[in-house]
Amino acid sequence: MKTDNRFVIYGVASLFVVLGGVAQAQPPTGPMSFFVTSMGSGNGGNLGGLAGADAICQNLAESVDQGHLTWRAYLSTQGANAVNARDRIGPGPWFNPNGYRVAADVDSLHTMAHRIGPETALDERGRVIPGTFAVPNRHDVLTGSTEDGRAYPAGDDMTCNNWTSNDAGKARVGHHDFAAWASAHDSRGCSPDALRASGGDGLLYCFALNE
Repeated sequence: MKTDNRFVIYGVASLFVVLGGVAQAQPPTGPMSFFVTSMGSGNGGNLGGLAGADAICQNLAESVDQGHLTWRAYLSTQGANAVNARDRIGPGPWFNPNGYRVAADVDSLHTMAHRIGPETALDERGRVIPGTFAVPNRHDVLTGSTEDGRAYPAGDDMTCNNWTSNDAGKARVGHHDFAAWASAHDSRGCSPDALRASGGDGLLYCFALNE
């Protein structure tokens, strides 16, 4: 049977178009600038304030040879001089320990364009964090933030007394394995036991400033 060369040429050209589209759809890769902490402070919601939380991120980054970057915990505070988590983490882009881009910039990080999920929100060593169906479940991550990364108004405590309480108060947490990564629900309290009972372990999101 004689093959029509035109169909062969058209077929090959179409294949290149498809492959080219797939290649363009792949997100860019880059050096590590985002991770979820493998551990909390060990003291519940008392992180030592923002400075203590940043130190947790910095120390864990140093443990995997990324201490040359400046790391910040994704946390908001309330009351006088309230801080928005989104304003602490630099402009982006951010890549997980495997080089996968989780967000291009601050705006996309806080829309459905983000790529934070169960297979991308890895700890500093590139390990998966136990999620919803794991025992124990550790998918709650402390943020104290609204879904767009901003502070809650003063009044109802959402930050374990601005990350200094391991007893009274509560914290707003996100789910690293769902779309609501920044803000999902309130914790049951600020003690280590209360955070674990809520589905977490006092974990943090850490972002490199990239500035």
